Amino acid sequence: MGLESLFNESLTVKPESFLRLIIQVNQIFSEEEKLPDEFKTGRLIRLPSHGEAIIVGDIHGDLSSLRHILSETRFMEKASKGEKIYLIFLGDYGDRGVYSPEVYYIVLSLKNRFPKKVILLQGNHEGPEDLPVFPHDLPYHFRRKFGSRGLEVYNRLSELFRRFYTAVMVEGKFIMLHGGVPSEAKSLDDVAFAYKKHPFESHLEEILWSDPADEVRGKLPSPRGAGYLFGEDITLRFLKILNVKFLIRGHEPVFNGYRFNHGGRVLTLFSRKGSPYFNSRAAYLVFDLSKDYSRAKDLEKCIRGF
Repeated sequence: MGLESLFNESLTVKPESFLRLIIQVNQIFSEEEKLPDEFKTGRLIRLPSHGEAIIVGDIHGDLSSLRHILSETRFMEKASKGEKIYLIFLGDYGDRGVYSPEVYYIVLSLKNRFPKKVILLQGNHEGPEDLPVFPHDLPYHFRRKFGSRGLEVYNRLSELFRRFYTAVMVEGKFIMLHGGVPSEAKSLDDVAFAYKKHPFESHLEEILWSDPADEVRGKLPSPRGAGYLFGEDITLRFLKILNVKFLIRGHEPVFNGYRFNHGGRVLTLFSRKGSPYFNSRAAYLVFDLSKDYSRAKDLEKCIRGF
């Protein structure tokens, strides 16, 4: 199936097919639980230092931006040929966009077809039930699409969210997650097993909800009502613990699609356009995993805006 066929299928899919896809992807996650530590620890994925990586920020139901990214990167074509390529989503696939069900269908289809090449991270819009988002219009969009069976599909999809990954790491180079730094983390395990430690420890909440702030030292309560605003000192401590150089995250709307914080050590990507954010550009990242990126300028050259 090609790119256009997949997008057309997402528009016409029946609830039975969507439910079957959820079951298939759930089985993939079950199989991935058996991966050895060199590939995965808890819900942290380790990428090798070779191949190409495509990093996509928040999509929020923007079918047009998702099509643009998949078309421009030729991910499906390269993956079908067996090329060493990874597609990493930083979370927040739906809500606040009329094509939210279609976006979820496409990313799950990609995971189902290329399980070893597609990594789905949990965003705060896929977070645990005790950390709800407002507004949360995804149930409405599923009812609009599937009528009386819409909530059934939505509920099964919500259960699958709890199996999405928390972070991706490239040894010595990058840590990728949705929101922010877990400020009290003492080891890699606090990231990898944040889902098990929640809610008794705040690591998962901060990973999904927190935001960097250049004017802050330490951390301050977030206006979002969950997570924190964290300063450069928190970032540098976290990067040192993990022995990586950059944090790559989504979560925040950015007017031109991307932004660096904390001396260039934190990169925010926002990969959708349109209401209710009205950012002028969106962005995603494509980089060679074998190369060394020591400065923000090195990483900035890999950003693709549209």
